[in-house]
Amino acid sequence: MSVELVTAKDYEARMCRPQLQLTKTEIEEISEMLLYEELSRARIRDLEEGVRAQRARGRARAVRRWTRVARWASRRAERHEDQS
Repeated sequence: MSVELVTAKDYEARMCRPQLQLTKTEIEEISEMLLYEELSRARIRDLEEGVRAQRARGRARAVRRWTRVARWASRRAERHEDQS
């Protein structure tokens, strides 16, 4: 069995990724892309908030509707009991 000696410099050369050098244009493009990504996330949050509010209004509307139906049914039941 043979063992290969590895110096710290050799190890770093093998294991470390080379440093990525970006130009000013590339940095600006990445910044713009991140800005658009954050903007789209904000729009998605606004849409989700709007949907939640709309659902809440829908639930309140359904509660009012079923309350009216229950009131109507109880009055109808009272009328039929009085007739019997």
